[in-house]
Amino acid sequence: MYTLYKLNSDDLNENFIAAIKAQFPHQTIEIAVSEMPQIEQDETAYLMSNPANKARLLAAIANVKNNQLIDVDIDKL
Repeated sequence: MYTLYKLNSDDLNENFIAAIKAQFPHQTIEIAVSEMPQIEQDETAYLMSNPANKARLLAAIANVKNNQLIDVDIDKL
């Protein structure tokens, strides 16, 4: 399992550690820490900045709203 947390270092406390322990009980885990750039963009904003990607995302959103979904059998991929 992969989980990404983004938070301010001021918010680190015992509850955060307890939540990690509860999510990964009795497992060896790896924790990497990096500083976030001051100008932070989420993935959707990044993709929407490109006109071709934006058109594709908006079309996909419209398909979901219109219940035009595709079922994929992962075993057949």
